[in-house]
Amino acid sequence: MSDTPVLKVENLNVEFATFGGAVRAVRGVSYEVYEGKTLAVVGESGCGKSVTVQTIMGLIPCPPGKVTAGSAKLCGRELLTLSKEELNKIRGAEIGMIFQDPMTSLNPTMKIGDQIAETLVVHRGMSRREGLTEARRLLDRTRIPEAAERARQYPFEFSGGMLQRVMIAMSLACKPKLLIADEPTTALDVTIQAQVLELMREIQREDGMSIILITHDLAVVARMADDVAVMYAGEVVESGPVDEIFYRGSHPYTLGLQQAMPDARHDAGRQLDAIPGSPPDLFAPPSGCGYHPRCPHAMQVCTKASPASFEISPGHQASCWLNHADAPRPETAASPVGSAQE
Repeated sequence: MSDTPVLKVENLNVEFATFGGAVRAVRGVSYEVYEGKTLAVVGESGCGKSVTVQTIMGLIPCPPGKVTAGSAKLCGRELLTLSKEELNKIRGAEIGMIFQDPMTSLNPTMKIGDQIAETLVVHRGMSRREGLTEARRLLDRTRIPEAAERARQYPFEFSGGMLQRVMIAMSLACKPKLLIADEPTTALDVTIQAQVLELMREIQREDGMSIILITHDLAVVARMADDVAVMYAGEVVESGPVDEIFYRGSHPYTLGLQQAMPDARHDAGRQLDAIPGSPPDLFAPPSGCGYHPRCPHAMQVCTKASPASFEISPGHQASCWLNHADAPRPETAASPVGSAQE
């Protein structure tokens, strides 16, 4: 396995021009994804998780969107300066994507088999007949029963869980190096969710592909991730191996997310500790640390200066002044929500 990241994002900044001013949706995001590994990107809605990967894929409309700084390299190749034609060759072929809502991501007027075959015809040069044969094989691989018959059906004839399997089949059609899964289990019940996640892990083991998993569900993170990037207000505030984040989390926001999660192993009747307040207005992000208006441990320095990225342990960083050598030591230990890789 290579020590070179499959995807390396550095200091990515994205903003959107609106009538009310510029929205700074992504502010200096950096992370890396390695071969055969899963990076989970976690955070509340609106923190910039999806905008970051859509920018990497060239899917944000420009204008109003604009990349103001940063780099995103796939196997050393810069993505942000590619033309639309060059990006079209990469999307689907080298980077696959599973969108949050499969019903709106599929063409309702085309049969499922034809939609998968279209990707194979465009990116792998197959004939339509070869594409349909491969489409049926992919549907069978994703455990859709009676794949040959299902390939002749339309999206409305599938359940939500089956549609998500179709999206996985489409994303795997060209054997991409990187799979981006944007909230792939949000609309599914827990049983189907577990099946879809296990399917993704099984295919990853077989093909050795890398995965970026975007989610707000820490239980999914514990089950799937090797590494975690916690985002807040368009920034990565903590990152590291999954066990480090769950058991030695060092940013108050990370700890707040953990305390807001139910834990069946502890008192089932305990009241969940919600994070007070709301995420900041990204028209005018707060000075200093973006989390300080909601942080129970905010200090004067937090309101004035953005925190540096402190190394907690090898590979584990957190952007919080509480990790400074001269900072006080609040008692903020959080109970882990589950063992990673259970």
